[in-house]
Amino acid sequence: MRTEPLRTDLTPDGGGGTSQQSIGELLGEISTDLSTLMRQELELARAELRQETAKAGKAAGMFGGAAVAANLMLLFVSLALWRLLSAVMDPGWAAVLVAVLWGIAAAVLYTTGRARLRELRPMPQTAESVKQMPSALRGHPEEERKTP
Repeated sequence: MRTEPLRTDLTPDGGGGTSQQSIGELLGEISTDLSTLMRQELELARAELRQETAKAGKAAGMFGGAAVAANLMLLFVSLALWRLLSAVMDPGWAAVLVAVLWGIAAAVLYTTGRARLRELRPMPQTAESVKQMPSALRGHPEEERKTP
């Protein structure tokens, strides 16, 4: 069993000195650093979310554009084409043919918009940096938090 008192005049390198910090100061620095880290991670998440939201808005605009274009084409061009085709075939079959053509155009626009939405990558930098954080910062499952 140790009977001599602990020395408080040593620095981490083993030499004597007065630059040693108290536990309270160290905990304060850790708390400040952790606070700064969490604040920076939150800012990164916000920046990435703004970028991805802009991409999603553009893709949604393409869907809206596809709908408007399909409606306008069906309304105006369909009537003209139907009338033109009615001169060479039965008007009923001419109407079916026109409807199929505009359905194909709408499908192409829809597919393009859907492909743009699939290109979105939700916050890749934030996800990567969170994976690199120590497991102590992630928290524990609810089962482990319960006290007996």
